[in-house]
Amino acid sequence: MIELIFDVLPRIHGAGHEGIGAVKGLAAFLTFLESLTTMSAAQIFAAFLPGIAALDNIHPLLVHFPISLFTVFFISDVLGCAFSKPQWRQFASFTLYIGTVSAILTVAAGFQAAYSVPHNDATHLIMLRHQSFAIAITLLAISLSLYRYFADSVFLQKKTYLQFSFSGLLILLLIFAADLGGLMVYEYGVAVKKPAKIIHQAAPQSHTHTEHTQHAH
Repeated sequence: MIELIFDVLPRIHGAGHEGIGAVKGLAAFLTFLESLTTMSAAQIFAAFLPGIAALDNIHPLLVHFPISLFTVFFISDVLGCAFSKPQWRQFASFTLYIGTVSAILTVAAGFQAAYSVPHNDATHLIMLRHQSFAIAITLLAISLSLYRYFADSVFLQKKTYLQFSFSGLLILLLIFAADLGGLMVYEYGVAVKKPAKIIHQAAPQSHTHTEHTQHAH
């Protein structure tokens, strides 16, 4: 039943693999809704959010928040200073505070992930470096947050070059940490349940994307 939901919407518009059109597509959708009454809460969750349900830990889900929030913080703060827009810098402070909280949660989930996912000696060293960067990012973010929170009211009016240096360092460390995280997943397959070789064995036909079609065999 989990696979059914992925076929329902294309078939309603007549774009399913079998081209059955709207009537049978609607029937399939109603069948799916009926099947929900026989499924447990976990099965319903997996039917609508199969990617999240497949996660062994929530670190991959949380990690995107500090990356995006710290990036928005840095850009907003720099532009706010360059164009003398205190309200932009105030928004930057807000995103920094939220990003710091998300970083704390992400690091906590990362430590839990480190003890739950299988890895070898080579990836363990990468993981330790990744953890070091993550801890440094979080501590730096906490320091910046406290500094901005307790700063005087004219802080947003000044060109705080020293603070910009530390926020720039924050982004640099963020890039290094993200790079190591990507290296573990995409090069070594850490926390990946189906490595590429298994996928190729299960589906030997090639899959390419073109401008007009999604499948080319």
